[in-house]
Amino acid sequence: MSRTSKIVYFIISIIFFACFDLVLSDFVIKNIENFPQNSVLDLISVQNTGAAFSILQDARVFLICFSVAAILWIVFYTIKSIEKSSTLTLFWVSMLVSGIFCNLYERIVLGYVRDFFKLNFVNFPVFNISDIFINVSVFAIVVIIIKQNFSKNNEADN
Repeated sequence: MSRTSKIVYFIISIIFFACFDLVLSDFVIKNIENFPQNSVLDLISVQNTGAAFSILQDARVFLICFSVAAILWIVFYTIKSIEKSSTLTLFWVSMLVSGIFCNLYERIVLGYVRDFFKLNFVNFPVFNISDIFINVSVFAIVVIIIKQNFSKNNEADN
């Protein structure tokens, strides 16, 4: 895949994940009372003015600046090293960027982040689709990095 094709793939993936996140979040929030409650997962509407685990409550400006800086750094680094990046890596990085972007968008437009997934079987903070995107993609990227380092070490040993 050419550099240009990878950049287009990366941008389209970010747009896709961001649209998916924002549209589905709107749908859930607007229809939250129609979802059945159960012992595993409840859907509740929480306005989160902080970050993960309710840290940095009411630190909106800092969280906005941090999110913008994170997005810019990730996108810059990804574009800079895009020739070496696989489409799988670009997929996960685009999911990460869109998760950060959607939380940033809500924080700017609404003044808070809409959280709505509540796990009933464990004491865990209420979270949203963006949080899922961020955590799953970070995990996947870490796995890719470990796998790449393992492969490099095996090649060096041979």
